[in-house]
Amino acid sequence: MTQRLRLVGIMLMVFGLVFFGGSAVAFSMYQDGAHSLQSFSEVQGVELDYNDQGQLVDRGDTAAAEGIMAMLEDEWGYPVSDREMDPNDPLVNTASEYMYQMAVVTHHVIDGTYEVTLTEDQVVDADGNALTELAINGETVPVPDPFPADGWTFEVNGDGRYWNDFDRTNPVDAAARPMIWTGTVHGLVGELGVGTVTASALKLALGFTALLAGLGAINLLTGAGLFWAAGPRKAAELPAAPVEQPELERIG
Repeated sequence: MTQRLRLVGIMLMVFGLVFFGGSAVAFSMYQDGAHSLQSFSEVQGVELDYNDQGQLVDRGDTAAAEGIMAMLEDEWGYPVSDREMDPNDPLVNTASEYMYQMAVVTHHVIDGTYEVTLTEDQVVDADGNALTELAINGETVPVPDPFPADGWTFEVNGDGRYWNDFDRTNPVDAAARPMIWTGTVHGLVGELGVGTVTASALKLALGFTALLAGLGAINLLTGAGLFWAAGPRKAAELPAAPVEQPELERIG
């Protein structure tokens, strides 16, 4: 039984060393990914705006930044980490910072005002019939008659609408959507989304590395304990036997 326990201890220690080796490899991969993300962020040079009190601002306004943060946390449901929002390191290089920057871009896109110009052949319904009125910014507006030769120009509000919120059968929406949600906007949102996913994956990788190291430590310590506990024992030293004393003769 003693030999078996010692063998089990050796196997556990070997497994512990294997887990430690795996954690070292995983940590090396994590470092490579973190370095790459940091380099990518530095090349882009995108930074968040903070005031002298360390508060987030949007175009100098703290209230606007709070509104963007509320959209990110409440509407999008993203759990922003305060530890990742560091005024002393405004470079966008963490998951929360990438998501906040995405919210900034989206906020200015969907809440902006855009100048739209329609030609006469665009002011038709789905069947190609000319329209006499259009819904613009929630109001019904008559189509000019005669129609301007250089087109009918007016302003359209984003009204917080995303790409799928536009009705392509409506001439106003059909013209406004590609002006609001341009290819550049889609590219920026997609790029920031990749940054968020990469930063989140790196956090998972670091957690996995810590898990492997923890399993290695548990196996190594448990194996060493079994090996020690099942080791040979020294014979207990018995106290020396008492020496018989000769009887003393009574004198007198």
